[in-house]
Amino acid sequence: MQFLFIIDPIETLKAYKDTTVSMMRAAQARGHAVSVCEQTSLAWRDGEVTAESARIVLSERDDDWYRAEQNERRTLQSFDAVLMRKDPPFDLEYVTSTWLLSAAERRGARVFNAPGAIRDHNEKLAIFEFPQFVAPTLVSRDPAQLHAFIDAQLDVVVKRLDVMGGENIFRVRAEDPNRNVIIETMALGGERSVMAQRYIPEIRDGDKRILLIDGKPVPYCLARIPKPGESRGNLAAGGRGVAQPLSPRDRQIAEGLGAALAARGLLLVGLDVIGDWLTEVNVTSPTCFREIQDQTGFDVAGMFIEALEAKVKA
Repeated sequence: MQFLFIIDPIETLKAYKDTTVSMMRAAQARGHAVSVCEQTSLAWRDGEVTAESARIVLSERDDDWYRAEQNERRTLQSFDAVLMRKDPPFDLEYVTSTWLLSAAERRGARVFNAPGAIRDHNEKLAIFEFPQFVAPTLVSRDPAQLHAFIDAQLDVVVKRLDVMGGENIFRVRAEDPNRNVIIETMALGGERSVMAQRYIPEIRDGDKRILLIDGKPVPYCLARIPKPGESRGNLAAGGRGVAQPLSPRDRQIAEGLGAALAARGLLLVGLDVIGDWLTEVNVTSPTCFREIQDQTGFDVAGMFIEALEAKVKA
């Protein structure tokens, strides 16, 4: 098969830990041809969506890990599968790319994750579909409501809806002398909606990334444990990743969401769970394959490519 991966600039990928590189290596190992393009190369003309793509051959070396063989502009439906692996931010350019990918689907392209499903699932707001797994939470732009929530919950995490990697996340206690300025800054005086969520003390044990592949949970998660003095476990914020088997509650959450998300065309989903509570549903470019694989020996990338093959053949 021929797979096209839409990626960030290839020179920015860190092969020793990058999930997309793991996917591409696994695809090549199973005999598939791998091509890459950037989001910026997507174009629509005369009813066709095309991309300037490069066929690459991958090695197992992490310092010199690929060789580009040929460049050509092709229609997206000429590939057996197109994988959207561009990292957020989920800005207007990202949304525009999903519109182009939807147009390609109408011409017969197989796109994963489905672009319409990516648009419909804000990674923070998507948890509201599954309230049985969610800690007390408020989304509002109204400072009065946000302050009332802090007063009721006493210890709260406030975060914006359009960021990643632990950016713009604040822990706010009811007695915090800076709470007013934090709410003013985060909600921009009532112009921007933010999420406030009861602080979950189990963050000390890690913000767990649980991977769903075609609705089925990978048997290990990656607990991203905050560094001392931090309440954010994100690896980008200095957290330490520790792979561990899923707990019964982790599996309950994963199985409670898996079938519904897979039915929408979300082949790969990253659930974020702190303690017993679901905090995010990541659908744009979920990661942590390599960390889990290196620490446990479980072939996450192989499981993913096997599921992708099955979808393409269906």
